[in-house]
Amino acid sequence: MDVRTSGWINGFLGVFIFSGSLPATRVAVTDFDPVFLTAARASIAALMALALLLALRAKRPDASDLGSLAIIAAGVVLGFPLLTAFALQHITSAHSIVFIGLLPLATAIFAVMRGGERPRPSFWLFAGFGAALVGGFALTRGAEASTVGDSLMIAAVIVCGLGYAEGGQLSRRLGGWQVICWALVIALPVMLLIGWIARPATLIGVSAPAWLGLAYISLFSMLIGFIFWYRGLAEGGVAAVGQLQLLQPFFGLALAASLLHEPVGWSMAAVTLAVVVCVAGAKRFA
Repeated sequence: MDVRTSGWINGFLGVFIFSGSLPATRVAVTDFDPVFLTAARASIAALMALALLLALRAKRPDASDLGSLAIIAAGVVLGFPLLTAFALQHITSAHSIVFIGLLPLATAIFAVMRGGERPRPSFWLFAGFGAALVGGFALTRGAEASTVGDSLMIAAVIVCGLGYAEGGQLSRRLGGWQVICWALVIALPVMLLIGWIARPATLIGVSAPAWLGLAYISLFSMLIGFIFWYRGLAEGGVAAVGQLQLLQPFFGLALAASLLHEPVGWSMAAVTLAVVVCVAGAKRFA
């Protein structure tokens, strides 16, 4: 198998794993406080990442890499998990997945900003239309919509896009799986402190589905998914393999409908499809 094919396969596996993140968080947040949940998932993943780094004797990052690792940690270790956990207290995972359709666009925008690229005007046309579609959908959902939940999801997409773009750049120098592992380790002291402060008085009464949700987002969403994802980006190219993120809303909607039995109406599916088309157009002209 050539390297490019391996990159596409690894990227696809990463996206598929990420697709279960919001449904799993939706289940876990029913019994766990969002702050504790965020700290717990990051701490569990960081301990596993530390063991992996030690076992494989990974090279330590240079001092010049610490700034980028801090940005990655702030975006994908703390920011996105915390904001989505709060958002999912107000909206369904199916509703939140519509916003995830903008994540590839956010990643592209930050890549342009930090990489100094100059996209064609068509890029901004697709970007603006996609954002308008999402905003219009959120405003017309009535009882399904939540100003707080929708705002939190938009903020989550922004910080995650920054973390993805920063990680994509750093993986070229540091290596794919090492990026998320070192970001988790750097964030570990802070996340342990937050987890201790936000710890619940008792864990009695936490349901089995909530524990399974925590296990999934700790092991798969926070670590294994990123190992596949960053390896795919490194092997197949950030721009090419990054297109696979466009599949995530479809996988996520299918999981929300099949596992959580959440309603996925034709309008939600149509908007998600339209957003994906806009993101594909924007990436095409980036």
